[in-house]
Amino acid sequence: MNPLTERPHLDRPTRLALYRAMLTIRTVEEGIAELYPEQEMRCPVHLCIGQEAAEAGSALALEQRDYAVSGHRSHGHYLAKGGDLKGMMAEIYGKADGCAGGKGGSMHLIDQDAGFLGAVPIVGSTIPIGVGIAWGAQLKGEDRVTMVFLGDGATESGVFHESLNLAAVQKVPVVFICENNLYSVYSPMHVRQPEGRTIADLAGGHGIECHIADGNDVEAVYQLCKVAVEGSRRGAGPVFIELSTYRWREHCGPNFDNQLGYRTEEEYLAWRDRDPVSLYRERLLRDGAITNAELDRLQDELTLEFAGAIAFAKAAAFPAAERAGDHVYADEGSRRSAS
Repeated sequence: MNPLTERPHLDRPTRLALYRAMLTIRTVEEGIAELYPEQEMRCPVHLCIGQEAAEAGSALALEQRDYAVSGHRSHGHYLAKGGDLKGMMAEIYGKADGCAGGKGGSMHLIDQDAGFLGAVPIVGSTIPIGVGIAWGAQLKGEDRVTMVFLGDGATESGVFHESLNLAAVQKVPVVFICENNLYSVYSPMHVRQPEGRTIADLAGGHGIECHIADGNDVEAVYQLCKVAVEGSRRGAGPVFIELSTYRWREHCGPNFDNQLGYRTEEEYLAWRDRDPVSLYRERLLRDGAITNAELDRLQDELTLEFAGAIAFAKAAAFPAAERAGDHVYADEGSRRSAS
């Protein structure tokens, strides 16, 4: 089956799960943007508002047993993979009950129970980690696929090529999801990569299967990624998927930054018109898959869930000063057992 042209109809539970995942990401991130000026979240935040379809559609293509890793813009990947919201918000507030003990903040999310094995803020650095995780699972004979989330800027790092080459040679069960939102901080694609070459072309030079899809069409993303994950699980090797999408807010922070001039208001508004959450909601209503009353109940549920996570995070204690050195190095017992 060609996943780009032969798309089977999705059942209602799957469609509702996709919408719920997107709306969860949107609700949480808009909540973060609203509360950030209180200055109780003392870490940088890189919001993914506008990119929800790429994240929900890809992560939901994984099984519970599968792994995922991400970079600095990781909230959506963490949540769509099933990461604990209370742990995420406590981490962003720097509290001991955070998913990384309050030491990492927004760019160091992790939830091993959900198979989300971490986010690393250094651009490109999660790519070899993800390939290593997938190769390790392969060597141990485990039935797991690893999904590596990256942005377009990460494809300009040397480790991107080293990792794809190794994955291709070893036929590692890994799916690379590149969210191409057109900008690396404030630099557009045309000043960073040659005209006429796609990122998928770049990845394809390493001899792996590559696809390009509309990252704002959640069903297209899900179905393409489902085929990729299943193929990689069966031993077909790595797959690279480039998803075109767009971030609405500033590179880092809760605000809008169109006044800086690196992108035009016309471009921004054109992408706003392609809001993946609103368009999918309208599609579900048009198809009779959901009612307005059900949508209202879902929004109320997610708003309440976010409020509970904020209350939990604000009430939690900060990490004890004497624990600051924990987990920096392995303890003596761990080193002996490893050897």
